[in-house]
Amino acid sequence: MTSADVYNNQVVKQFAVMTVVWGIVGMLVGVFIAAQMAWPALNFDIPWLTFGRLRPLHTNAVIFAFGGSALFATSYHVVQRTCGVRLISDKLAAFTFWGWQLIIVSAAITLPLGITTSKEYAELEWPIDLLITVVWVVYAIVFFGTIAIRKIPHIYVANWFFGGFILTVAVLHVVNSAALPVSLWKSYSVFSGVQDAMVQWWYGHNAVGFFLTAGFLGIMYYFIPKQAERPVYSYRLSVVHFWALAFTYIWAGPHHLHYTALPDWAQSLGMVFSLILLAPSWGGMINGIMTLSGAWEKLRTDPILKFLIVSVSFYGMSTFEGPMMSIKTVNALSHYTDWTIGHVHSGALGWVGFISIGAMYYLIPRLFNRELYSLKLVETHFWIATVGIVLYITAMWISGIMQGLMWRAVNPDGTLTYSFVESVQAMHPYYVVRFVGGLLYLSGMLIMAYNIARTIAGHAPVRSVAAHPA
Repeated sequence: MTSADVYNNQVVKQFAVMTVVWGIVGMLVGVFIAAQMAWPALNFDIPWLTFGRLRPLHTNAVIFAFGGSALFATSYHVVQRTCGVRLISDKLAAFTFWGWQLIIVSAAITLPLGITTSKEYAELEWPIDLLITVVWVVYAIVFFGTIAIRKIPHIYVANWFFGGFILTVAVLHVVNSAALPVSLWKSYSVFSGVQDAMVQWWYGHNAVGFFLTAGFLGIMYYFIPKQAERPVYSYRLSVVHFWALAFTYIWAGPHHLHYTALPDWAQSLGMVFSLILLAPSWGGMINGIMTLSGAWEKLRTDPILKFLIVSVSFYGMSTFEGPMMSIKTVNALSHYTDWTIGHVHSGALGWVGFISIGAMYYLIPRLFNRELYSLKLVETHFWIATVGIVLYITAMWISGIMQGLMWRAVNPDGTLTYSFVESVQAMHPYYVVRFVGGLLYLSGMLIMAYNIARTIAGHAPVRSVAAHPA
């Protein structure tokens, strides 16, 4: 008996393949707008090719299309194997796949046309928001319904992270997207002024905290032990990690609003909880990396494990940098600068990107019952992407700190030392380096797509995949 006879692998295959496809699309748009920052004429004076319209397309494509597809694929795969049962409904699972693809295509059409709410990471207008809500509710029914009919009494910790991410994102989306429609493609938020800003960053930072962290920690807690063939370093620590993260993250959003009209006490509360977040975040990082205890030599020969372990290292780095940048005195220098862009992309490219790529390299050959076409290409992908990340985030750190220092520099008579245009001019070489770094990362994704396509097209099956739970 194969796993296909017991589990629903079809929807996992679909989401896994689209993870690679949407990754290339989202990163291609990212590289293009990075080029526009260095060479502005590349907008060609065409409204729908301007940075302001393509930037939300890029963020939605990499977060919700690439990252979302990875989360759907891995959560459906993991929940079946750790519960020992098939998904509760094949039809509902198929609905989540086609519904999610429709949402992504709708975003790809509306955002370049300038149809937007202008809310960060929540730019899609109300008809698409309603579709997101429906798909997400069905996703929750499939996931939690499968857990409800499980044959294995214990709920493995990865499912706690997946479940926490599904529930929290649902609440975040519904509250922040509450709006009054005035036409088919235009609505206005029910919140106003500083309350709107607070709700937006309660949503915005927890989109990072739960969509881009908790969900991908679910991936970490399943796929690193599987690839390393080692048990989780500390299962007790993984449970503490979940509850500490779930309680603390939800309070951190105000650190996006330092030195604004938000009351000082709310800004300080956000800063304090951001600093507290360092403890559970690093506890999780240590747990992920120390899972390799007794098997460190595997890193020399296993490039898939390199992706997974280095991703956790980037998770640790990003979750140190974030709390540090939330400190008001540090934020006075970093806010509104490219340092923030560097921080976001160390998490996005290093943590989210690498853990997703590693999981897909593990998952897709097993789903299609094929041998991976080339481990050498995986190794090549790893090093090209790593160099790309280093170039990207280093350029943004340098240009960001330079921006902050130039903007605050004053002459003895109190006038500004530099004009804004001078700071823009000084950033040009770093924007070129960022473009090169992004191009390298995109090149790695193209190598992956070729490797995966050759893997799927492989002729004879190479193994019989046992249909037992993890």
